[in-house]
Amino acid sequence: MIWILIITLTIIVFCLRYVFLIPQLPVRLPLFIRQALSYSAPCLLTAICAPVILLEGKELREFPDNPYLWGALFCVVVASLVKNMLITVGLTLLFFYGLIYFMG
Repeated sequence: MIWILIITLTIIVFCLRYVFLIPQLPVRLPLFIRQALSYSAPCLLTAICAPVILLEGKELREFPDNPYLWGALFCVVVASLVKNMLITVGLTLLFFYGLIYFMG
């Protein structure tokens, strides 16, 4: 069920972004619709990642001992400071697996 949802959302986002934002199409959308479409990927990513970060099974994870939450917060801070995707992913992975190693 989750894979079907992820694939469906991927297709929807791709189609919306490709069909409505491609410059060669003669269709011109109003500015507010183009701006709304630019927020679709971050919104979907948040909707997919939030349950992984906050839930374990059907219960909330304990917040002080939640390496997923600390990893996500670290990622946001590093991404806002570094502004380089590859370095951000690398540092976040090192931080997250370090947390898993030392907390577990």
